Amino acid sequence: MHDVLRDRILRHLESLPEMQQYQVLDYIEFLSSKYNRSVRQAGGVQRFGELLEDKMRAQGVALGTIRGALGVVGTAGRVVSGITEAGRSVLREVENVVLPRESGNGAPQLPPGGIQQPDGDPRSGPPAP
Repeated sequence: MHDVLRDRILRHLESLPEMQQYQVLDYIEFLSSKYNRSVRQAGGVQRFGELLEDKMRAQGVALGTIRGALGVVGTAGRVVSGITEAGRSVLREVENVVLPRESGNGAPQLPPGGIQQPDGDPRSGPPAP
């Protein structure tokens, strides 16, 4: 979908009351199933939020309550995403430290300062001063 079409759809969608926005969503899901178009799968927290939203709508829960619940789910999704990215960053840093870097001639390059051997026997505690 090109940007102009996406912006046009969003502009019209945002101008509708929330109840009609849900009708638009239902219609989009109907068209998607009718024409058997593949839909990009949502992540875990997003899928949970969508299922929760569908069940709350089916039970006739007020839109304000749904909005509040999904706000919490959205916040949880952002937290999980942040934690995931932090974990990836830590893994990249550990990989940079643990795996030897290659110099231009193809030989492994030691980290700055070389490899340092511990003093004394590690089973007997720290070395005496």
